[in-house]
Amino acid sequence: MIVADRKDLDEVMEMIAPYEKILIAGCNTCVTYCSAGGPEEVDQLAEAIVSENNALTVETTSVPRQCSSRFIERLSGAVGEVNAVLSMACGNGVQAVAERFPDTAILPALNTQFIGVRKEPGLWTENCSACGDCILWRTGGICPVTRCAKGLLNGACGGASNGMCEISKNRPCAWQEIYDALKRLGQLHFLDMDVQVKDWPLKPGRMTREDLREERAE
Repeated sequence: MIVADRKDLDEVMEMIAPYEKILIAGCNTCVTYCSAGGPEEVDQLAEAIVSENNALTVETTSVPRQCSSRFIERLSGAVGEVNAVLSMACGNGVQAVAERFPDTAILPALNTQFIGVRKEPGLWTENCSACGDCILWRTGGICPVTRCAKGLLNGACGGASNGMCEISKNRPCAWQEIYDALKRLGQLHFLDMDVQVKDWPLKPGRMTREDLREERAE
């Protein structure tokens, strides 16, 4: 899931200062699971804003996903009644809502951090950089691009100590974890393969599935 956390209240108040009536819009998927932008957090932010400036009119709502045009459309009526929308979605959701409502200021209430998982209550870890060229099949399901502090693709740097990274002392060496996983799976031969070099400039920033486009046309 996409992991995010809420901006400081001072920054939020600075963003909404020019407006008299705002809508706080929550997103009930990723940012709900990381306790950043679900209905509960929407209510908390609304209360905090009104406490800072009770002259503001604050409306609240939530949709299942702000990255889906079908759900963004549910905001139409409410957006028409306010000067600005304070989106409690990831950066992708903010941009999607801004594209749909180009004449309304769409403001980010959250800082998007990474794609990751919850390891335990209050702790999330980054697992994926969305590089567009996944090599997890040959690294034991562990991403060296993201989980190695140096982003190394050709194996460990040699600086780890007791299985811990030399740069980030509180995180395991990703390549040690990769070795352990491959050994456990009986796949150590993958370490002998040529490095799968990534051609970063070719990442398009856009993906098209012609089969789905044809299906839509029908």
